Amino acid sequence: MDNSVLYLAMPSITDAISPSAGQALWIVDIYGFVVASLLIAFGNLGDRHGRLRFLLGGATLFGIGSAGAAFAGTPEILIASRALMGLGGATLLPSGLAIVSSLFPDARQRARAIGIFAATFAAGFAVGPVVGGLLLSRFWWGSVFLINLPIVAVFLAFAPRFLKDVREARPGRVDALSVAQSAIGILLAVYAVKSAAAEGFSVEQLAIGALGVAVLVWFVRRQLTLEEPLLDLGLFRDRVFTVAVLTGLLSLVAWAAAGYLSGVYLQSALGYGVLVAAFLALPGAAVLTVACVGTAGVVERIGKRAALIASHFFMAAGLALLLFTGTDGGVVFYVASTVVAGVGYGLSFSLVAETAVAAVPAERAGSAGAIAEMSNELGNALGISLLGSLAAFVFRLQGPDVSGTLDTTLSAPGLSAADADQAKEAFVTGLHAAIGVAAALTFALGLLAVRWLPREERGAPAEEPTGEGLTRDGLTGEEEKVAP
Repeated sequence: MDNSVLYLAMPSITDAISPSAGQALWIVDIYGFVVASLLIAFGNLGDRHGRLRFLLGGATLFGIGSAGAAFAGTPEILIASRALMGLGGATLLPSGLAIVSSLFPDARQRARAIGIFAATFAAGFAVGPVVGGLLLSRFWWGSVFLINLPIVAVFLAFAPRFLKDVREARPGRVDALSVAQSAIGILLAVYAVKSAAAEGFSVEQLAIGALGVAVLVWFVRRQLTLEEPLLDLGLFRDRVFTVAVLTGLLSLVAWAAAGYLSGVYLQSALGYGVLVAAFLALPGAAVLTVACVGTAGVVERIGKRAALIASHFFMAAGLALLLFTGTDGGVVFYVASTVVAGVGYGLSFSLVAETAVAAVPAERAGSAGAIAEMSNELGNALGISLLGSLAAFVFRLQGPDVSGTLDTTLSAPGLSAADADQAKEAFVTGLHAAIGVAAALTFALGLLAVRWLPREERGAPAEEPTGEGLTRDGLTGEEEKVAP
């Protein structure tokens, strides 16, 4: 809900605290980077020391960060507050998914429960813009963060009562160096991309980017030598798991980039108010929610392989519809895009989490859930930073050279009508470039899924492995042996 509201609130935030182009991108995606860099570590810690304390501590940090963001008077304070919210979010997501898995040991019930769990994210996306639009139309932009506080308070009051017995502690420790490697590598690499898009390439940025990639390579090599790795690379030997995680990554890359850029497009390029833009997002959000809840039924009918493959092509087709938008109209294509892509997003959100958790023993559910959530959160951050940076780079090349973003350009004093039109055209061109890349990536992964995923033996019982290949649930025989 926070991220979907933030997309709509960015024009108001830009007017109020005047962030630079780079700061505006950091405000949007610092949350995702902090979450992605710490998810695996906190998933492991939850497995070892119990999940309730991480849920309660994470909710508290999330609430404190939300209060700080609501009253931030400068871009730096807002970025820092969003980072604190990310720290809390990194503790909440893997433990929450692991608890859902523990509550439903039956595979079919677990699949449905995880579908509903995923649907809560879609519901937040659906409710967020409407609630945020109502708040932004009546109050200052900080109100969109204050709505988190009563939710956090209710959670802190009831979680100890209902979740206190859902924990599976295990011994061991988290490798601190691996945590630092993953966090530093991600931040350095993406910072280089973001700053290059906003300011142009330089030797310093290339050096920072190369250092980030080197640290990430070091991180991967270290995981292969550890007895208790932070990231269990062995899970990726299974093609079903690998395709599912890649699906989680790319689906959020596309979803985040389309959501962020479309919010700016509707408000700044087409001139719609924030509340109208929020309501225009509702049809797609409703389809996304229904698709999440209905994924288990779809899998029972057509199998997990077909559902995974279909998710990619629905996303690619929906994204492609955004390529028909323009500065003189495009609302119909926008709504159609969110509806078609929403089917693919809903399938992917549910399948990624269910596949990850079902592939491991119960005591590793938090770690597997963390990998699934990491792919989503990293995709969310990369979608905004990398594809958002691509759009910003195109805008900088083709725009009127007044400012680095469309919002700040349109608010510049003395801007001529010709420059305003040029800025809007440049933004739409950048949007098409970013969305075109996202559509191509999801379509390519769909083709890879067709090639990689073995066909299911549809006559096999749902809960029993059939040897090689996929069972009716879409898991390999080896995966079924260790399923919780």
